[in-house]
Amino acid sequence: MGSKERYHWQTQNMKISGVDDMVLLSKVNENAITDNLKKRYMDDYIFTYIGPVLISVNPFKQLPYFTDREVELYQGAAQYENPPHIYALADNMYRNMMIDSENQCVIISGESGAGKTVAAKFIMSYISKVSGGGPKVQHVKDIILQSNPLLEAFGNAKTVRNNNSSRFGKYFEIQFSRGGEPDGGKISNFLLEKSRVVSQNQGERNFHIYYQLLEGASAEQRENLGITTPDYYYYLNQSGSYTVDDVNDKKDFTDTMEAMSVVGVSVEDQETVLQLIAGILHLGNISFREENNYAVVESLDFLAFPAFLLGVSQDGLCGKLTSRILDSRWGGKTESISVTLNTEQACFSRDALAKALYSRIFDFLVESINKAMQKVQEEFNIGVLDIYGFEIFQQNGFEQFCINFVNEKLQQIFIELTLKAEQEEYVQEGIKWTPIDYFNNKVVCDLIESKVNPPGIMSILDDVCATMHAKGEGADQTLIQKLQGQISSHQHFSSWNRGFIVHHYAGKVSYDVSGFCERNRDVLFNDIIELMQSSEFAFIRGLFPENLDAEKRGRPTTASSKIKKQANDLVQTLMKCTPHYIRCIKPNETKRPRDWEENRVIHQVEYLGLRENIRVRRAGYAYRRVFNKFLQRYAILTRETWPHWKGEERAGVLHLLNSVNMDHDQYQLGKTKVFIKAPESLFLLEEMRERKFNGFARLIQKAWRKHIAVRKYVKMREEASDILLNRKERRRNSLNRNFVGDYIGTDNHPEIRQFVGRRERIDFADVVVKYDRRFRTVKRDLILTPKFLYVIGREKVKQGPDKGQIREVLKRQIELEKIQSVSLSTLQDDIFIVHEEHYDSVLLSVFKTEFLSLLYKRYEEKTQRKLPLKFNNLLEFKVKKGGWGPFSAAGSRQIQFQVGQGDEAVLKPSSKVLVVTIGPGLPKNSRPTRRDIRKSRYMGNQALPTGHYSAEPSRRSQASAGRGGGVRQRLPSSRGSLLRQQSSIEQPSLPRQQGQRRTPKHTNQNQDMGFMNVPDQGVAGLQRRRSKEIKPVPGAGRPKPAPKPKPRSPQCRALYAYDAQDTDELSFNTDDVLEILTEDPSGWWFGRLRGKEGMFPGNYVEKI
Repeated sequence: MGSKERYHWQTQNMKISGVDDMVLLSKVNENAITDNLKKRYMDDYIFTYIGPVLISVNPFKQLPYFTDREVELYQGAAQYENPPHIYALADNMYRNMMIDSENQCVIISGESGAGKTVAAKFIMSYISKVSGGGPKVQHVKDIILQSNPLLEAFGNAKTVRNNNSSRFGKYFEIQFSRGGEPDGGKISNFLLEKSRVVSQNQGERNFHIYYQLLEGASAEQRENLGITTPDYYYYLNQSGSYTVDDVNDKKDFTDTMEAMSVVGVSVEDQETVLQLIAGILHLGNISFREENNYAVVESLDFLAFPAFLLGVSQDGLCGKLTSRILDSRWGGKTESISVTLNTEQACFSRDALAKALYSRIFDFLVESINKAMQKVQEEFNIGVLDIYGFEIFQQNGFEQFCINFVNEKLQQIFIELTLKAEQEEYVQEGIKWTPIDYFNNKVVCDLIESKVNPPGIMSILDDVCATMHAKGEGADQTLIQKLQGQISSHQHFSSWNRGFIVHHYAGKVSYDVSGFCERNRDVLFNDIIELMQSSEFAFIRGLFPENLDAEKRGRPTTASSKIKKQANDLVQTLMKCTPHYIRCIKPNETKRPRDWEENRVIHQVEYLGLRENIRVRRAGYAYRRVFNKFLQRYAILTRETWPHWKGEERAGVLHLLNSVNMDHDQYQLGKTKVFIKAPESLFLLEEMRERKFNGFARLIQKAWRKHIAVRKYVKMREEASDILLNRKERRRNSLNRNFVGDYIGTDNHPEIRQFVGRRERIDFADVVVKYDRRFRTVKRDLILTPKFLYVIGREKVKQGPDKGQIREVLKRQIELEKIQSVSLSTLQDDIFIVHEEHYDSVLLSVFKTEFLSLLYKRYEEKTQRKLPLKFNNLLEFKVKKGGWGPFSAAGSRQIQFQVGQGDEAVLKPSSKVLVVTIGPGLPKNSRPTRRDIRKSRYMGNQALPTGHYSAEPSRRSQASAGRGGGVRQRLPSSRGSLLRQQSSIEQPSLPRQQGQRRTPKHTNQNQDMGFMNVPDQGVAGLQRRRSKEIKPVPGAGRPKPAPKPKPRSPQCRALYAYDAQDTDELSFNTDDVLEILTEDPSGWWFGRLRGKEGMFPGNYVEKI
């Protein structure tokens, strides 16, 4: 079945939407790429490949193909089997980690609002679903999935470009055990946009958690935390935007609190976190006015609530916001001076406290998640990088500068690994290659982060911050002057009157330097820290662990130096993993589905370098692997390479490629790596590898299932035998036979099946003989299910259109709990009586032991007590009241059993007594003797002695001489050869390593072997030679007589299909014609089908 037919969101007459993989485009330019993406986007295909790189276009709506069905569809499938999907990339990562034992990472890049966060969620969700594990692993999975809504609540916000914009960077490492189960994890977070806590641009919102709290808080929380409408709070009402389309803040608040519980945040800490969030809102409402050039709190009423929520005194909070202690040093002495602040400085202190509180709450939550998932020893991991996208706003400040720098570094990784490194690798490995030009953005990264010659923007910014005093615009103007003086000649830099412009890979961005220096310093004064360390709440004191008495040396760490270090550490981490890429594209600024802005998409296609990516991929090789890794992965394809190739690695790789008949123009061997050109060639290797593994897995499964089945039947026989042990003589043929259960084949007989419940399982079904009140016999179908015992008969229809036809009729339906007991004789006969409240049923079945064992089990399951079994040679049973006549009255009858001769029962009925005479059977203590001896034949390495087989036919023919009642005739001599064939051919054999093959034993070289020479011909030889030379005409020239016709064996046609239950039985389908060699009164016949001889049930066939 093709992938398009299997994909349930696609119809049979599906229209083709562009190409799945843009390597296959006929023209490679920005317009062709954009046109292909548009065709697919308009038809709701948001994913497209460029080789292994996934392009994802934000649909701005929910799509139907992210269900469990797709998870199942992509699990273990090759990339080409199904349409492009993020699940295919996630599955590829997971499988590569398991097979190659290498860490993997996925780098998701694109501008703000392109769908990076959602892509990261889908990857984590997919990996959680396909990886196994017990309760501990499930706990880790829950934390991984619940960390998303928690961090989104505290770290995401609505911007003009994106309703759920990540305002922090996150690298999530999911850690795995050797078995591929997620058993740990770790989150690294970068550069939370703290300034959003105190101010937002027009049309934007603060972090989601504020609005969730205001909407979702309970009545008690509202009273305790002073919660009201958002327009009351200064930190929320500056932008004039309080709601987001399609977002339910109240429901999200419930999800956030639930997520906090899952990641292990205690109820007390949850309450304190909400208390602090409310405290920050109330802190923002403290305003200042100026008196004598000094700041004073405008209304003391606004001090009470934040002081209460932060656990500090009202006077202490007021004092620390409006004044500051400065340490003055003079002549080795230190003097502390209290300096009163102006209104601007007081507002700065208030905002600094709010930002510090919020960022430390965020760090606490990340740390809580990490603690809940921490693992002692790291084995494998998959990293998911979800970081703020490249953004250009009307006014771009310090935060946008840092965000765009990190995106510039990520673009550099992509260029390094997909364009630059790939081309350099071809040269190093000696592969023929024509270089392809591309823009390398390293020059822009150096412009921002370089330390010397010339210094970068961040180094100049740090120098200005180190020499600035107090707050003011002066430092920002100094920064502009220094930038103009030192790097104005750089081709990717230019300045303007309020700041500077950087020519990023994604376009020109003009940055306003207002507040740059202050935000870069990121200073929290000691007075504020002291105030928080005096809080009555231990949780708040724990957020400020600084030691203020320690002497500070060197420059304080700035925000830009932190983000530069974090970005470079992140690059090093990513470089150690096998990278995968998702390039996200934002199709419009309206955030509406099916809206396509051509120019915007072309711009993204250009700066993401998709055209160069396609050109390198088309000209280059889809797959490259170090020789030993390639050999390790595909070793199973040939005997010579499994489990290890013993020669030179290069020769081993060639041997593997030749073994799959790969065209020579499809690969090249470098100095240390093999390069394969087309993805199809790689898929061929993967498919053959899968087939090999599947074949061996099936072989192991077959052997195991056979072993389990044999064990099951041996156990069933023993359990059944135990019911009759020491209580009843056994028939010679019933001890060791296999149990079939359904001897009627009810699946092929709906006329019988109709009486049984639709979902009722049939445990036993057989045609039995029933004795009536006059001991006349009639055939009935006996069916046992877990709830009922059914007796089905046949009657002629007496009236209506079907008059005269034979129809099945339900004679009895006995609930198992209504059965009172079962009676049997102590002799080897097959008669048993089922006793019930109203009247009893006397039945005869050659499979009575199997029936009794199943009835015994089901009765115990249903009633929680054991079924009473009675053994006596004089049995009495109740009969049903009939019509008029001497035998019609309700009453009882008796069956008397006597020892006689022979294995066939002789019945002598009289008026109310049936006398059954039968010869002695096997002793009452007989047990099954057949054991599963096949294990030693294929699991052991010892060859069986030839004498083993010579004894087998006679023993098997005795052990299974007949099934059920009656004696089976002795098997013909061909039976021995049949068993030998079955034991040697049909047993599954495991693949053996080359070194384990048995070598023939060599005879002693010195022994005299003269007796083995050809003897002299003598006179007889001469006579033979003469007779060969003079040949008489055969038959003295008479014509050859016609051959005698072969005696024709009787034949029969199969009424129902039958699957062999043992190696000496035949399998056949409905309407197959079988040759009958021997008929046995037991009902098991011996015959031949397609040259194979064996046993089969006579009631499955009809004679021709």
